[in-house]
Amino acid sequence: MVLIYKVESGTTRELGKVERSEEEWRRLLEPEVFRVARLAGTEPAFTGRYHDFHGTGLYRCICCGTDLFRSETKFDSGTGWPSFSAPVSDYNIRTGIDRSYGMVRNEVRCARCDAHLGHVFDDGPPPTSLRYCMNSASLTFVPD
Repeated sequence: MVLIYKVESGTTRELGKVERSEEEWRRLLEPEVFRVARLAGTEPAFTGRYHDFHGTGLYRCICCGTDLFRSETKFDSGTGWPSFSAPVSDYNIRTGIDRSYGMVRNEVRCARCDAHLGHVFDDGPPPTSLRYCMNSASLTFVPD
């Protein structure tokens, strides 16, 4: 079981992991979402639906609906991807080393379903100094 923070209720509760085969994910997700979220791809800069989006609400994992980021933590990093200074809870994400493309980066994944979300960097705004650089294809938005 994984502790997942639910923004709506303001509580932490245990939710089971979401596990599906690659074939099941491929059937459930649009091809671009599958490529990014399940195969650790990335979308080109300035092309994702949320890079210049300014709605007020909650960003969730597109694969399993886990709460990830509040709009209040979103900022314009100038990178072409939606960027956030903090997740709704550290329980909802996990990070690990990504050595793809000849770089060393901190990958961010959904803690519940293991979807690739993007990367986190230490050049963000105060107070966290973090920049969670996410792929729009891995997110869905729920307005307040």
